[in-house]
Amino acid sequence: MAGVFPTVGRWASGYDRDEVDKFFDRARTAYEGGSEESMTAEDVRSAAFDLVRHGYAPAAVDSALDRLEGAFVQRERSEYIAANGQEAWMEQVAERATTLYPRLVRPAGERFAPPEHGRGYDRDAVDDVLDRLVDYFDSGATLSAGELRQATFPVAPRARSYGEGPVDAFLDRAVDVLLAVE
Repeated sequence: MAGVFPTVGRWASGYDRDEVDKFFDRARTAYEGGSEESMTAEDVRSAAFDLVRHGYAPAAVDSALDRLEGAFVQRERSEYIAANGQEAWMEQVAERATTLYPRLVRPAGERFAPPEHGRGYDRDAVDDVLDRLVDYFDSGATLSAGELRQATFPVAPRARSYGEGPVDAFLDRAVDVLLAVE
């Protein structure tokens, strides 16, 4: 797999090439069923690599990870449907989607706690993305898992922000639901 991704400049930081190559080799083997080790879409989503000088360009690796995660979700969906049927799959997805609702129905500005210290994600920017998610579920507005994945939020002082960890975890769950129906 070595050399598949572009590298950053000699003095810039990118993802550790060895770590990335090993991960994608392991993912290919797991996907093709060539090992006892299994891998899921969640494993792909949670992959992280050290930043080193002259590593792989993060944007290229992240894009490949997004596609790989989609492939694992497709495979998981196909296997589940083959064993349990399409209706059971949709029921499972609907159940996961309903776990998102308690936070989505909270008033804007109160959907997450502020960070314990310092700065966090701008509350209004996060609420805008969550409002789009509500529109997706309630009105069928268009929204893709890729759009949620690429959402970025400006930093704001504690008084006008949400803690980053809970927001990231919530958006990961929302991405999981959107990928399941895409």
